[in-house]
Amino acid sequence: MPDIVESSVRASGGRGADPWTGFRAAPARGSDAGVLVLSGSSGRVEEERCRLLAREGLAALSIRWFGGPGQPPGICEVPLETFVSALDRLRAEGARRISVLGVSKGAEAALHLSVLQPGIDAVVALSPTSLTWANIGPGRDGSATPHRSSWTWRGQPLPFVPYDTGWTAAEPAGAPVSVLGWYEQSVRAHPDLVAAAAIPVERSAAELVLVAGGDDLMWPSLRYARELAARRRAAGLPVRLVSRADAGHRPRLPGEGAVPASGTFRHGGSPAADASLGAAAWPHIRRALLGPRRPGTGPAARSATGQDRAPAAGQDPWSSAAGQDPASAAGQDSSK
Repeated sequence: MPDIVESSVRASGGRGADPWTGFRAAPARGSDAGVLVLSGSSGRVEEERCRLLAREGLAALSIRWFGGPGQPPGICEVPLETFVSALDRLRAEGARRISVLGVSKGAEAALHLSVLQPGIDAVVALSPTSLTWANIGPGRDGSATPHRSSWTWRGQPLPFVPYDTGWTAAEPAGAPVSVLGWYEQSVRAHPDLVAAAAIPVERSAAELVLVAGGDDLMWPSLRYARELAARRRAAGLPVRLVSRADAGHRPRLPGEGAVPASGTFRHGGSPAADASLGAAAWPHIRRALLGPRRPGTGPAARSATGQDRAPAAGQDPWSSAAGQDPASAAGQDSSK
């Protein structure tokens, strides 16, 4: 296992970006492949995931992007330039291949970045949405209403779907709730806003890996992932979709521990199913983040025997001819 170095990082903001603090892990020998790792609405700095990716040869940076000093207290009109500032930090530290890995709301941000910001080579979206949603929590004014966009770009809010205020949870008071029905009802309540809120991944030049569970009880991430994949295919662009019918909102990558059950939300899936989905997606995630490796620039793609092996000369790692998708053998949905 390669040695890694860890550090706390911070940025003061500017050029539209909020200040941020974060955590960086990278191979001690350095890496020319960098990845920005974004959590969802937990706001967590993903230290464990950064360490995992650093051991695979990546310079991994995770930042706090709301709830900190100089930031909105909730996911409300968060400037996407804050993430651009973090990507600039990765480039300044030597990364030539730049990727973003996000889960849930972090995936929503990652997809937008790949459309709006040139120079992003790959995006991995875990439990994604195909739409831009309203805020979760208060904005800088301290209020969560009226609904506003989760994101801004160059000072302007992105078009969004607001939440339907008439929705009520089916679970008894005090029990963890599924908000899946809230998102579905909100789309039905605002059909005139859906088209403008669609994330236009057909305009993204990044390689795209989508990972979704069919038992997601937070939002219909598998449906959203299929919508994103359809837009890419219609534009003649590559996309990889890996899913598992019994996995939930929180897929876990190999080497990551199970996430404790929430006392607030029902996420769906199970520890075993969520880990199985992450394992099926892992070869595609790793290949997208590391990219086609060049001699002397970092770890090569690892073969099934555990030995490092670079892709064959001229082989496109995104081509279906490169080998069978391990997810398809398990009866999962994996399409290009």
